[in-house]
Amino acid sequence: MDRTWRWVTDGGLETDLIFHHGVDLPEFTAYPLLRSDEGRAALRTYYEGYAAIAERAGAGLRLESPTWRANPDWGAVLGDDAAALDAANHAAIEFLRGLADEWGGRVDGTTVVGMVGPRGDGYAAGSATSADEAADYHAAQVASFAAAGADQVSALTMTDTHEALGVARAAAAAGIPAVISFTLETDGRLPNGTPLGEAVTTVDDDTPPAYFMVNCAHPQHVLPAFADPGPWVERVRGLRSNASTQSHAELDEAETLDEGDLDVLVPAHRALEERLPALEIVGGCCGTDARHVAALWGVRLT
Repeated sequence: MDRTWRWVTDGGLETDLIFHHGVDLPEFTAYPLLRSDEGRAALRTYYEGYAAIAERAGAGLRLESPTWRANPDWGAVLGDDAAALDAANHAAIEFLRGLADEWGGRVDGTTVVGMVGPRGDGYAAGSATSADEAADYHAAQVASFAAAGADQVSALTMTDTHEALGVARAAAAAGIPAVISFTLETDGRLPNGTPLGEAVTTVDDDTPPAYFMVNCAHPQHVLPAFADPGPWVERVRGLRSNASTQSHAELDEAETLDEGDLDVLVPAHRALEERLPALEIVGGCCGTDARHVAALWGVRLT
């Protein structure tokens, strides 16, 4: 492989575990798996697939925690209060740190990342009415990651600039680097219609994170966002694509997993790579598993 990408990250953890391994994830929530030996074993097996890709690609391994919904609103649905969530977020980082220590000799470096998800639905805009509200909401989870020794906080599937900026502010206050990852609709815009370049610039002008990513959209849907590029393009360093070409609305209604078509995904990803000069992190999102990510990296799993 002649690409200069630096980091392998994982795919669609929740969809993979639910549809391929029969794991029960109430409310699409993975962090409770950390509370049992069986759950930890399932997570270890999941991350092992991406360690194998990094090893074969000669790349680093980016381990992102299974905490996308380990926040107050979603935690309350599962009966978890602030103390329980703090313990879960700490446990997630400790678990990944153990894997990073164990696998460090196999891969070209590891990064342990605390994952933050949106307060509301990852497919809908409007999780926060203001950046200050979002900063207050996400502060506890971000602080947990910082205290547990995470290398970064990554906010995935951000649907609006208010919430993205709130996470960036919370991370700055906690003294931990932030990564902001937006999701896009089929037109290459955020769910509320904001162009990606405008969203990146808005956050950067207030509280610049370490860099930005895009996730939870098929490369075909991301491409329009780069039709009118500017300096902001250099700030986008990661891509975690969906397998399916369906819209978020269609995926929300689907009762079966759309694993997409590698013959569509890979060429579309290659076309998108041409628009991302700073790209260094490649993984997947909904509907993807290690097969998809291996194909994007151009390596064989067996």
